[in-house]
Parts: sequence; structure tokens; C-alpha cells
Amino acid sequence: MERTESPVAAAPAKETVAALVARARAAQRIFERSTQAQLDEAVTAVGWAIMNPAHNQALAEIAVKDTGLGVVADKILKNHRKTLGLLRDLAGARSTGVLAENAKGGITEIARPVGVVAAVVPSTNPGATPANNIINALKCGNAIILAPSPKGHSTAALLLAYAHQALDRIGAPVDLVQQLPHPVTRELTNELMKQCDVVVVTGSQNNVRAGYSSGTPCLGVGLGNVVVIVDESADLADAAAKIMYSKVFDNATSCSSENSVIIHEKVYDRMIAALAAEGGALLTPPEKETLQAAMFPAGKLSPAITAQPVKKICAVAGLSRPALLNAKCLMVEETEAGMNHPFSGEKLSPVLTLYRARDFDHAFITMRAIYDYQGNGHSCGIHTKNEAQLARLGHEMTVCRVIVNQAHAIANGGSFDNGLPFSLSMGCGTWGRNSISDNLNYRHFMNVTRIVRPIPENKPSEEEIFGPFWKKYGK
Repeated sequence: MERTESPVAAAPAKETVAALVARARAAQRIFERSTQAQLDEAVTAVGWAIMNPAHNQALAEIAVKDTGLGVVADKILKNHRKTLGLLRDLAGARSTGVLAENAKGGITEIARPVGVVAAVVPSTNPGATPANNIINALKCGNAIILAPSPKGHSTAALLLAYAHQALDRIGAPVDLVQQLPHPVTRELTNELMKQCDVVVVTGSQNNVRAGYSSGTPCLGVGLGNVVVIVDESADLADAAAKIMYSKVFDNATSCSSENSVIIHEKVYDRMIAALAAEGGALLTPPEKETLQAAMFPAGKLSPAITAQPVKKICAVAGLSRPALLNAKCLMVEETEAGMNHPFSGEKLSPVLTLYRARDFDHAFITMRAIYDYQGNGHSCGIHTKNEAQLARLGHEMTVCRVIVNQAHAIANGGSFDNGLPFSLSMGCGTWGRNSISDNLNYRHFMNVTRIVRPIPENKPSEEEIFGPFWKKYGK
């Protein structure tokens, strides 16, 4: 099957996007008539196109080369793991035809596509995030158009080439999967969000806000700034190994990487030693000031630091102590949170902030203060053997996920040893100003039509509804 070339970027944004959307709609109208087996075949074909080791390596290499962010080996692992996990989640899941029959209620639920999806994806994950979106969209009979970051355009283009080969191989329309032409501009992205049927936005909060204000239904996700508590009952060696692995993975490109660790004072020194044994290096107060000036010029996180290895960060900051240069992660101590304490925010780099807590109440208050500044709604973590503390976080912390005794960045987006759906986009609920509070998954790419049949009347009397209330308070 031949594929026509994308419209040239020099054309007006409205016309350029309209041409893409028209092709997507034509392909989607054909694809939505697919059986469940045909949808699943498309998902499997595209999944293998991404996981094919040669393709995976090429995607990871071009991502790091052109964005300058992350680690090739970690991106290979991420592309493989996230795609395999997603395919596991989708295996056997019904996404077309009758979903459920409720004979008692007289309702038949039917899965329907949402149409054409606009997916705005970040430079930090230019391969794994769009791959996840493409597979979820195809699972439900949709077409999808990617709006990659300018630096991530080349990765998305290669990903689409592999996807098109896979779709052509099984006889599916290749225009089901497209992307904005190079160079990707804000004007093109905004126009795409206006013309498609649903918008999925992962990445900067500016893009998320643009998605919500586009006039198109939007699935936007919130800002990460993960805080993890280590209490006095924790297995310190296990906690340190998991925190450090998670923190430095892909140079902390994940929104789920730990940014701050709150440690009970009874185990504070031992936990710092355990983190040091895993490759962490604690900065002195003067070194912390030096790093802060480099990381947060004018109070904002510097792109020169984002997703860079420790040696590069030290070079940018002018830090030369051998213990720092040879570390996997830089650690700084902090006592407060807010704009005047930028290390309390998201750092998107292998830099970890440490807080000392007198007890769990103090740790909880500190965590709330950090999220009041940044990251509300996303997720938090804890290393503990105390079930009461888990319950308190679940009932009182304004987060959508509480990750227990796990490497946060690995667990938060779904893992083979927890029950969360595999995803690279985490909803933060109303706390994070989002429309969803769960991990983005295939159900968000599906409409449900309900056939409603008459049933025997089920009308309660006033006595049945108000009787207990009248008895307690009177009429």
C-alpha cells in the first residue's frame, strides 16, 4: 500500500492539519469496521515493529542523539518493557462490539472508537510515549496523529516508518498513524488539537493547558515531583537500591522519578550511608549553593541540566570534587519547600533532595508542603512495614497513586509485579487539574454506546427512601 507524503510545513497550519486529519478520517472509517481479531492483529504488528531489537536500538539511539536527553541503554529497556507490558494488558481485552449485557437493567454496552486522536508527546520520551499512544489508539479502532517535540520529530518519524511497514504488512491503512510535518510549530500543534476528536497530552504543563483550552476533549496529565518517605521500619538497603535505580534510570527523564526523600531521623544517617553505597554523593552546603545557581538560573530549571549525567551537571555547575564526579546521583539536604527552595521541586536530573523527619506526622506535613508547591495529585511513595502509614497516605495525601516498597519510576507507570496499567502518562485528578486520575490506558480511547430497553418499573415509595430519616428527625 502506497503512502502519500505529508503536506509541506510551509502551507498554512489550518490547511496542513486539515489534510492530515482528512486522510486519518478516511483510514479510520475503514479501520473501525475491523473485528476484534483484526484490531488485535494491528496492535501486535505495531508492537513488534517497536520491540524488534534492531528497531528498538535505532529508536533509542536517535532519541538520545537528537534530543540530547537520557541514556540509550535505558531507553531500549523502557521501549521494550513498556510495550511488552502494554501488550500484556491489552491481551484479551474487548475494545469493539458488545462489552457487556445487563439483562436486569436492560442495557447493552457497545465499544466504539473516539475517532482521530491528537497525541502531543514530550522530548524526554520521544519513542516510548508515542508508541504507547499508537497502540492504545489502534486497539480501539482509532487513527492517531502525533505532535512530537521539535527535537523528538526524527524519533517519531522513524517510529512511524516502522509502524507503517507493520500496518502495510497486514493490509491495514497506513494513514491510521501520522505526525505533523517538520518543523513542528506551536501553531501546527494547536491547530491539530482543534481539529481532532480527542487530545492526549503528555509533557510540559504549557502543552497540557493548551490541550484543555483547545475546545476538544482532552486527556492531559499533571506535573510530577515525586516524594518518598523512608520510615524507621524500612529495609534501608532495599529502599536505597530501589530509590537509586529509579532515580538515575534514563537520567531521570521520567515524571515518576523520586525527587525528594523524607527520612525518619532514627535512620537518617544509616539511610544516607545506604544511598551512598548505591552511588549517591552528598553535597556540602557551599556545593549545594553552587549547584543551585547552575540548576535554577532565574528560579527556573536549566535545560542544560535536564536529563544529563552527573559528570555533565558537575561541569555545568563548576563542581570538581572527585566524589561528586564519580557519583551516579548528587544529593542535597533541605528543610523547607517552595519557590525560595527550588530543590524541593521537580529536577528531571539525577539530583535527589533529602529531608529529615522527627516522626511520621512530621514527614507527612513535609510531604504536603512539597506538593503544595509542586506535584500535587501525581503520586508519592513510602518504604515501610507499617500498614497504618500506608492507609494514612491513601486516605489523606492528595495523590492518585501511593507506591509501596518499590522503585517509583519503574512501578508508577505499571510493572510486572504490580497491578497498575502500563502507561507513560499518569493522570493527577482534580488535585493536578486533570480530567483523569488513573494511568492513561486503552479505555480512554473508547466511546461506549448504550442500548437501553424497557424493564419492569422499579419505583420506590417515599417511605422506603425517607423512612429512616423521618424516624430520626421527623418530617
